[in-house]
Amino acid sequence: MLEGNIVMPQLGNATAKAELGRASWRLLHTMMARFPESPSKEEQDALRSYIYLFARLYPCGECAEHFQQHLKKFPPQVSSRNAAAGWACHVHNEVNKMLKKDEFDCTKLGDFYDCGCSDKHEDEGKPKQKGEIPAGRLNQLTNLGREFNTDALLPVEISAEPQTNG
Repeated sequence: MLEGNIVMPQLGNATAKAELGRASWRLLHTMMARFPESPSKEEQDALRSYIYLFARLYPCGECAEHFQQHLKKFPPQVSSRNAAAGWACHVHNEVNKMLKKDEFDCTKLGDFYDCGCSDKHEDEGKPKQKGEIPAGRLNQLTNLGREFNTDALLPVEISAEPQTNG
């Protein structure tokens, strides 16, 4: 089940393919950055299985086939967070080489793929602060007949995404 033929057909739309690639790398790198530093055997097996299923079920068949080839050459490293993150960066760079894109400096992974998440125990007991909608946007939405309870809004931090190569 984990290692088998790809499931999805080729994705013909180049723009959709590029957007999917960027989102997928973001997901994988963020997952590796959040993986336990000392994972249990079960956690290691879960990540390994996820990676192999990801390669089979990836929505771009051509990309899935290439990713499976990379997995054969570079099996997932799941013994620790650092091993998983380093493995993902290495495989991403292999894909970048194949696509004739610049390689990423793996020592800077944390700067690019920090999800802004914190461990659950760090968040406990901290009050959440109210988010804000700019007055002009709130007026625009209210003029459309929409009512908003701004007291229920929580802050969302949005920062510019660095351009990735994949």
